[in-house]
Amino acid sequence: MCKTSLLNCIIPPHLLKKLLESEDTEVRQAALDTMLTTARLRGERAIRASFAGPAATATGNGRRTVFDCDHGSFLASADLARSEDGPESMDESANRAFDGLGLTRDFYKEVFQRDSIDGHGMRLDGYVHFSVKFNNAFWDGRQMVFGDGDGKMLDDLTRSLDVIAHELTHGVTEHTAGLVYHNQSGALNESISDVFGSVVKQWSLKQSVEEADWLIGADVWTPGIDADALRSMKAPGHAYDNALFGKDPQPDRMSKFIHLPDTEEGDSGGVHFNSGIPNKAFFLAAVGIGGFSWEGAGPIWFESLKASGPETQFQDFADTTFQKAGELFGIGSAEQSAVLAAWQEVEIPIRGVPTGVARARSLAVDGNGGVRRQDGLAALTRQVGELSTQMTRLSKEVAALKRAG
Repeated sequence: MCKTSLLNCIIPPHLLKKLLESEDTEVRQAALDTMLTTARLRGERAIRASFAGPAATATGNGRRTVFDCDHGSFLASADLARSEDGPESMDESANRAFDGLGLTRDFYKEVFQRDSIDGHGMRLDGYVHFSVKFNNAFWDGRQMVFGDGDGKMLDDLTRSLDVIAHELTHGVTEHTAGLVYHNQSGALNESISDVFGSVVKQWSLKQSVEEADWLIGADVWTPGIDADALRSMKAPGHAYDNALFGKDPQPDRMSKFIHLPDTEEGDSGGVHFNSGIPNKAFFLAAVGIGGFSWEGAGPIWFESLKASGPETQFQDFADTTFQKAGELFGIGSAEQSAVLAAWQEVEIPIRGVPTGVARARSLAVDGNGGVRRQDGLAALTRQVGELSTQMTRLSKEVAALKRAG
């Protein structure tokens, strides 16, 4: 999924760096401590991986266990707070973590027939009250860890279901495509987590694509902070704009792609920045299809994730979603046309389709909030889809012949 030295953290590095500029001494100290602790954990993970190799997943029918770190940072010394068969905890953070783990597990089981994060019943361990005023939550490849936030800028990280689903989806990605955590594949990794973080929240609330807020981490900021969320899938670049954090830097199309060095300081090539581009594509596809995201765009994206590989780029993934939309809903279907239009809107035209043919303006909204294709577009989409299917089949046959030789 990512470089072994990296943790998948919900709060991007550039926001923590902004907190270091706060006039509040306590806020600056909390941000510094968070960054130092995160760096230490990355180092420990790298060492563990170099000696032990890939970590084996613990199976257990997706059983949940939540532990209380009591503001310590050594997970092995955490106390049991709630188990699958035990009573509700007196600690609300433990209960929120427990419920979030369960909702995400149940979503993948009921919607995609996936048995926990790894598809084989991986147990779900969560740790709350990690460290002191820790401004983050992360998935480390084996468990989910939540900080309490500093209480002034950032709140308890268990409060956002989409944050929990986002982090656990990093685990799903690890066990499917294994998207490498840098540059475009890393930004796609982040986007997949945002996509299903939002979809899980919508599924839990039974919201349609029109009713959803399409915000990631809306409950992360404390009430006094002038910000909507960490990110907006509907409007990347518009989640916040204030004196401390500045304006949300996420781009929403390829012409605004942000080129950063593939280093920790460069956010591994801007993975938390450029994820806004595929995020916007998913939003456009979901709204173009209409109804519930977990019935339309969600399955298309999930099947495309399973068909992807470690170095999949934006263009590769866009082409795959177009193909999967045709397989799931039919060549030339309204759903496939919506996917085509969505990617073209963020300036990633599907290979083989003339640029501009299927932009959103060429789609008409029907009475149910979905789309109906124009006849000319439908015929072209069908032809391109058939050609794409033939090319995929031919590639598989060639690969089989090479193996046989």
